[in-house]
Amino acid sequence: MSNKIWHECLLILQREMTSQQYNTWIRPLKVLADEQDICLLAPNKFISDWIKDKYLQRIEDIICEIADESKEPPMIYLASASPRLMSYKIHKNITDNHTKKQETTIKEVKKDSKVIKVERFTEQQTTSVAEKISSSKTVQSNKTVKVKNTLNDKFTFDNFIKGESNKVALSSALKVADSPGVAYNPLFLYGGVGLGKTHLMHAIGNFLFNKNRSIKIVYLHAERFVRDMVRSLQINSINEFKQYYRSVDTLLIDDIQFFSGREKSQEEFFHTFNDLLDGGQQVILTCDRYPEKISGINERLRSRFCKGLTVAIETPDLKTRIAILKQKANKYNVVLPENVANFIASRVNANIRELEGALKRIIASSNFLNEKITIDLTKDALKDVIALYDKQVDITDIQNIISDYYKIPVIDIISKSRNKAIVLSRQMGMAISKELTDCSFPEIGKAFGGKDHTTVIHACSKIKQLVEYNSEMQKDFKYLMKHLVD
Repeated sequence: MSNKIWHECLLILQREMTSQQYNTWIRPLKVLADEQDICLLAPNKFISDWIKDKYLQRIEDIICEIADESKEPPMIYLASASPRLMSYKIHKNITDNHTKKQETTIKEVKKDSKVIKVERFTEQQTTSVAEKISSSKTVQSNKTVKVKNTLNDKFTFDNFIKGESNKVALSSALKVADSPGVAYNPLFLYGGVGLGKTHLMHAIGNFLFNKNRSIKIVYLHAERFVRDMVRSLQINSINEFKQYYRSVDTLLIDDIQFFSGREKSQEEFFHTFNDLLDGGQQVILTCDRYPEKISGINERLRSRFCKGLTVAIETPDLKTRIAILKQKANKYNVVLPENVANFIASRVNANIRELEGALKRIIASSNFLNEKITIDLTKDALKDVIALYDKQVDITDIQNIISDYYKIPVIDIISKSRNKAIVLSRQMGMAISKELTDCSFPEIGKAFGGKDHTTVIHACSKIKQLVEYNSEMQKDFKYLMKHLVD
């Protein structure tokens, strides 16, 4: 019955829409239907979101109109899935026992969230489907249904560990959450991997969403933005793409360094970015480096990134690492002795992900050996990790090697001299220090004669460019790195 209803719905939609609209948005949908449900499978989330925003209400109205008034109208579901999974589901639906397998497939689509993400849309406050199915056992009347978003609800301000390395970023994020579109727009968070940039970004989004369930928040990786844009060009729907991204209340984009070298994507994002800021909508971006140091990004876009507030997140200090370990241990319902927490934090000091990875290894060893977590067990579980960290050098080692290699005294390297040879050796030392130690930019600058952190950032960028285009510098860099590591 639902198949017949959907077929009639398609005929009506085809009459109401232009051929381009129908072919772009409706034709790509695959349908799974049984007596009670109609599940629409979109080839990707971009089309799924667009259907939800622009056409789903009309589809519900049509189905309500043509359904048998003596029966409950079919429930409408919308899912985004990969073409391979869609083909599998449809093929299974056709080749197996027709009626029975249709019902099975619908249930699989609903329940197996690991395979296909299904969204049920009954939140529109209208007089059509929402009211007519209000008596259904699966829907409770007068109950607020959450608007779907792409945020990770595990990332909140409550479980973000504050420390010296991130207190400015956290304060800025809280300010943005309190006054979106007004305070610090855009907010640009940068730093290495595993330091909490994405956590803070999601925390802002979750805070805003909990205040207003109807707010439109879009979180995505920069790569997804590029893919969506390419797809929209392929199916001749670039105007819809523009409208979708420019209609959000808050746009969160992770790892914008991915735009590097992608001129068309940068052009489109530039205009989207400007429209959102002009409209007072909040933009939050993350990157692995300071915006001025992103290669392959045009100057006008870099200047827009710096228009609001740019904040660095550094490697967490010992106290913060210990607090993070305790929080993670609590999440896993594990009792972590104080001396063990101190030991791990002092030996694993790269980022939060490596800390959690180390903790998981210890927990696994404890469970496998059926022993309590102790210092001895911890040392044994992390022996290869510890050995790797023990090989790491400090800035003094690097300065001595640089001095020997370039035949320049350390006292000159850390001086204020602007001699070209000394400046180059100093920049090389700073760049290698960033590669081989966990020191922050300010810490490296301090070790090289009290230089400003921006000087260190410039040195790292300069050496990277020289190594890439100058064979002699490449030779020097490789020799020094190998000598220090080995």
